[in-house]
Amino acid sequence: MQLKESGEMYLESIYVLSKDHPYVRSIDVGEYLGYSKPSVSRAMGLLKDGGYVTANSDGHLTLTDLGREVAEKTYERHTVLTALFRKLGVDEKIAAADACKIEHVISDETFAAIKHHAKKMENMANK
Repeated sequence: MQLKESGEMYLESIYVLSKDHPYVRSIDVGEYLGYSKPSVSRAMGLLKDGGYVTANSDGHLTLTDLGREVAEKTYERHTVLTALFRKLGVDEKIAAADACKIEHVISDETFAAIKHHAKKMENMANK
């Protein structure tokens, strides 16, 4: 199953929420993203069918290895891009919103180059 941007957003949200909470439910994801219950329910069904998420009998969501891989990749892109935009002087909310858009479409090659450049900039600033 090829994930679309929305699928990546759901996985990233589960990942972020699970960092602070021992259990993540669909309702938590919906509140975090501001999505309706039916939208979240449909997405969770698709993500379960695709092998990205499991849910136990209490409705607690868990990322599979595949789901965690996608979520971590998306989250890393988001955090690196947001930090870079902030260093360039972009307002925090705008930086995060722009990073959120870009994180889903940027190629692995371009992201690796940006990440490498950002590290070089940080190393130079620390000298």
